[in-house]
Amino acid sequence: MLEFILLFAAFYVWHACGITLGYHRGLSHRAYSCPKWVEYFWVLPGFLAFEGSPIWWSTMHRAHHHHVDTELDPHSPRYGVAYAHLGWLAKMSYPSHIDPNVQAKDLINDPIYAFLEQGGNWRKAHTLSYALNLLFRVAILAAFGWVPALASLLAGLAVQQIPLMLNVLCHLPKWGYKTYAGYDDSVNVWWVGLLAMGEGWHNNHHAAPGSARSGMAWWELDVSYMILVVMKKLGLVTRMNVVSHERMMEIASKYKPAVAPVAAPVVAPISLPEMVPAMASVVAPATAAVSASISAASGKYSEVIESLETAVKNSKDLAVDISAKQKQKAVAYTISL
Repeated sequence: MLEFILLFAAFYVWHACGITLGYHRGLSHRAYSCPKWVEYFWVLPGFLAFEGSPIWWSTMHRAHHHHVDTELDPHSPRYGVAYAHLGWLAKMSYPSHIDPNVQAKDLINDPIYAFLEQGGNWRKAHTLSYALNLLFRVAILAAFGWVPALASLLAGLAVQQIPLMLNVLCHLPKWGYKTYAGYDDSVNVWWVGLLAMGEGWHNNHHAAPGSARSGMAWWELDVSYMILVVMKKLGLVTRMNVVSHERMMEIASKYKPAVAPVAAPVVAPISLPEMVPAMASVVAPATAAVSASISAASGKYSEVIESLETAVKNSKDLAVDISAKQKQKAVAYTISL
């Protein structure tokens, strides 16, 4: 059991860093530069976490940033949580506004990435991805047994869910906090930050997408950035783009809310001696208005009563007249007989 736990943890970190350092900060944002073999080294564990074609992944992620939390965003929870989580994966082709030839020009000529892309056919690319992922676990099973194979499989599937979960939770304001103001819904979610090797500081990331660093506060643990720092010291990273907190705050200060908040009126305190005449000045006109309304209503009431009495009197006179006429007719009828 201990062997399985240790292997699962090791595979989890490897696959998770493959997404963060390979697919995300490496291919999608080009937040750092490195030799091609180093790039492949990190993209490989990302691909083996069932992440699919690197071109597809990067294209969709770049489109997400370009159209963040609008109807053109591939997976914004503003338009349905279930769709933002898994529903968008059911499509089998790129939407009309998303094109790898536009959003991923720097990736489409790589022969390995182009092979995994399968000409933009999502069904073929996803099928190839799952087939190679399962084949990798079969190879581990044949070489090392079922414990490392199962640990690798479960770790890969677990890591696969991290960006899918992040797409939803880190764009629901109630789940986290904002450090930098902006037009999107991105928030920092601390426990996603831990599970995703630093990717959960999502508001920070949206404030500076091209930065290699996402954890800005001292307590915002960013394992991926720490690895990049070590790689740079070892000469494995030749360029690393890091945006400072001050610069991010400067960018955020330019944000203008769609609707400016209305300031609450400031009411000066009033003492008791001042309150009495103030209350009187309000109550006196109100009392006069009520009295006038009552007087007017009383006059109307009297007119209504008089009208009713006249109507009743007239109806009685009419009834007497009708009765007299009926009696005359009856007498005349009797005489005729």
